Amino acid sequence: MDPRPRVALLIDADNAPASKLDLILSELSTFGETNVRRAYGNWTSGHLKQWSEQLHEHAIKPMQQYDYSKGKNASDMAMVVDAMALLYTDHPDAFAIASSDADFTPLVMHLREKGAAVYGFGEQKTPAPFVSACSRFLYLDQLDEPDDPSAGVPAGSLQASTAELKGDTTLVRLLRGAVQASADESGWARVSAVGQHIANQSSFDARNRGYASLSRLIKATDLFELKDEATTGVAVRDKRWGKPKKS
Repeated sequence: MDPRPRVALLIDADNAPASKLDLILSELSTFGETNVRRAYGNWTSGHLKQWSEQLHEHAIKPMQQYDYSKGKNASDMAMVVDAMALLYTDHPDAFAIASSDADFTPLVMHLREKGAAVYGFGEQKTPAPFVSACSRFLYLDQLDEPDDPSAGVPAGSLQASTAELKGDTTLVRLLRGAVQASADESGWARVSAVGQHIANQSSFDARNRGYASLSRLIKATDLFELKDEATTGVAVRDKRWGKPKKS
């Protein structure tokens, strides 16, 4: 049996909510084993109390970093240094960066250039360059434990309406392009193949728009047909398929 991929979780404790740690670890468990867990901050200050309470429970190593200059966050630099050291010595298969700070964008780009996947976790305020640089990015304030897992929608999430999804030209272009690229001669594409195509070009995740899966979001757009929805082979086709283009 092949070993599970190794994931290194690096937390910017100043810019990540401690209340979402369980969700972060749960999400990472689907990608591999999170065998490196570190949280960076000035642990002598009182504002990290919520994080301090989580460290022992989740086997997270606190990385002490004093604030050498007022108004400067030395923890960011310490995280970058450690990430580079891990990349070239421990060679993890993937990194997870928990932060809403765009300063980590160059780091994420470098890690991906070297072949490591990077999973980002932050809040809605996270700047777009950091989000786009990640292999996948989840907005933590859009995620919550589901009240009813069978419902398919995370509790408390802000679900985009059909009108909002249709009005998002970037999303529509992304979905239609992925379906077209993955389709067979009859226009049908496996949703799994569509998701893989999207993952190769974007940090997109359906849960950021309030949908528990890509197939549910695709259905909600009302732009596609779906078949075999209750199976692992669910497929999708653009409703425009086969129709003559307007001149």
